[in-house]
Amino acid sequence: MSKLARVFSGIQPTGVPQLGNYLGSIKNWVAMQNSGRYSELFYSVVDLHALTVPRDPRILRQETMEMAAAIIACGVDPKRSVLFRQSAVPAHTQLLWTLGCITPVGWLNRMTQWKSKLQSQNEAANLNAQAAQGLLTGLLTYPVLMAADILLYRATHIPVGEDQVQHLEFARDLALHFNKTYGQKLFPPPQSILTPSKRIMSLKDPLRKMSKSDPNEMSRITLSDTDDDIRRKIKRAPTDAISGITFDPKERPGVANLLSIYAALKDIADPAVAAHTMESMNNAQLKEAVADAVVQTLGPIRDQMHRLLDDKAYVEQVLCDNEAKARSVAEESWREIAKCVGLAGV
Repeated sequence: MSKLARVFSGIQPTGVPQLGNYLGSIKNWVAMQNSGRYSELFYSVVDLHALTVPRDPRILRQETMEMAAAIIACGVDPKRSVLFRQSAVPAHTQLLWTLGCITPVGWLNRMTQWKSKLQSQNEAANLNAQAAQGLLTGLLTYPVLMAADILLYRATHIPVGEDQVQHLEFARDLALHFNKTYGQKLFPPPQSILTPSKRIMSLKDPLRKMSKSDPNEMSRITLSDTDDDIRRKIKRAPTDAISGITFDPKERPGVANLLSIYAALKDIADPAVAAHTMESMNNAQLKEAVADAVVQTLGPIRDQMHRLLDDKAYVEQVLCDNEAKARSVAEESWREIAKCVGLAGV
């Protein structure tokens, strides 16, 4: 891989991350940083994306700080990676408008996330006045801002999970569309880095994704949970009455979820391999092994996160320093974009 490779990735400010956030995103950020394969890494707490659902301003600022502290505690080094708040770099929204002006509405209407919002209102899954009248514009244009985030930094490699592939394809299509519209090869089409961890499911309903929006706190493990909290939640996770341990997500979703968590924490690529090493265990022994792995991994992260949150001024200074770096790159990029489309630039 070229040493000129540049990575961009973002995460919403949902406060203290849950285990799925850590295994699905942040753990991979740390691994990419430590791999030495990428020349530059830009990691953003994407607080502008959080505005698609109106939030209490005080809580949004608090949860942004908590997310930033958690990311640092997990091992992202602000001296080796650029960690910043999206809203601190105005060029993100400047490029959002520029790209939005050439984005066909049909492209946005085909996005799965938008269609699912329409379906959740028990209406037809296409863009029409009756179905869409209660939805907010930010949900429709969300993919354009995601594309702007990526293209602003001329990112070449984007880590994505299975549920984000469509958004990256949209960004690639928009990059090529912009280049063709203005007759310049300004944006390199970003390549995907498929992250190894699969989705982590709820500890109460293994058919649903683990989420902080679930009102049942027993459904998730957060990075602030105590060791006792972690063990209690895993102990009460549903499994089944089948003897032995096998990885079968369709027939044994509860056991499969626990194996997926264990494998991800232990850097075992295939949960079925983990199942083979545990095949003689019963469910209680499996839960104990998973709880041990989670406690061993999250304990040091939790302690460091608490230390950082006790010194918010330090975290704020780290973010400000990194935001200056991000703005420098973004403003240089925006000057070229503005010149290309006929705007004044910076």
